[in-house]
Amino acid sequence: MSVNVLFAATEDRWAEYEAPLRKEIAAVGVNAHLATDIPADQVDYIVYAPNSAVKDFTPFTRAKAVLNLWAGVEAIVGNPTLHLPLARMVDPALTQGMVEWVTGHILRLHLGLDAHINATPGTWEPKAPPLSFDTRVTVLGLGELGTACATALAGLGFQVTGWSRSQKEVDGITCLSGAEGLDQALSVADYCVLILPKTQATENTLNARTLSLMPKNARILNPGRGPLIDDNALLAALDTGHIDHATLDVFRVEPLPADHPYWAHPRVTVTPHIASETRAAYSSKTVAENIRRGEAGAPFLYLVDRGAGY
Repeated sequence: MSVNVLFAATEDRWAEYEAPLRKEIAAVGVNAHLATDIPADQVDYIVYAPNSAVKDFTPFTRAKAVLNLWAGVEAIVGNPTLHLPLARMVDPALTQGMVEWVTGHILRLHLGLDAHINATPGTWEPKAPPLSFDTRVTVLGLGELGTACATALAGLGFQVTGWSRSQKEVDGITCLSGAEGLDQALSVADYCVLILPKTQATENTLNARTLSLMPKNARILNPGRGPLIDDNALLAALDTGHIDHATLDVFRVEPLPADHPYWAHPRVTVTPHIASETRAAYSSKTVAENIRRGEAGAPFLYLVDRGAGY
C-alpha cells in the first residue's frame, strides 16, 4: 500500500528535493506517492517549509505528522490549526555547517587573521596569537547544534562553558542553567556564541545588562536567531569598546537593510544567514526515516515540545 506524502514548500525547494526525497524514502522501504498537489484529506505526511502556501492544517484529517524542513519552528509552532505531531529538522550537514561556521569565525578572531590579510605590504609585526588553552568560550544553547559546537571548541583546547534553560551534562563542558547560571556563563565569556531558539523567553538574551557582565573586549557570534540580541544595546557596547567585535549571521529583518548600522560598523562582521543550511541530500534522509517510523508505529525523531516552543 502506498502512503501519500505532500511536499508543501516553494517551487525552488521542490526542484531541489524531489529526486533525493524519492531516493531516500524508497531506501527505507516505504512505497510512497510524493507530490505537491495531493488532496488534503488523502495526505499521510506533510513535508513542510513555513514559507509554503499551507497555513491551515484543519483539512489534513488523516495526516500523521508534519516534517519540517527547517531547524527553526517558530514560524509554525504557534499555528492554532496545527493538530499534528511536528518534527524539526536535524541532520548531519546542518550540524556540520554550524560547527564549521562557529569554529571558523572564532579562530579567525582568535588568531587575528584580519590584521594579516589586510596588512599594508611590508608590515612585519611578529606577535604570537593567544592559545586556545587560555581562552574562554561560552555557548548559549545546548541543543543538537550548540552541543556539537561546544564539543568541537573544547576539542580545539578552548575552555568551554555551556548554558541551557534546563541543566544538561556534556563531557568536557562546564554546564550551567537558569538565570543565575546565565550571568555566570557570560561573566567568563571571552567569546559568546548564541545558538538558542527564538521564543519569548530568549528574546534580547543579550541586552544592556547582560552585555555589561561580559569581560571587556569580549567577542560575540550570533548564528542562532536575530531577536536574541538587543541591537541598540550591542551597538552601544561596541561603540564604547566593551565588546570588541560581533560576527552576526541572523537578524530581526532579513535581508539586513542596506542602511542598518551593522553594515558600516568597524567592529561588526555580517554574514548572510549561511551558518547552517539544510541540504537536500542529507535532510531527505531525516524526512525518510521519520516516514518509516510513522509507518512502523515507532516514535518520531526530533518532535517539537509545543510548550517550550522548540
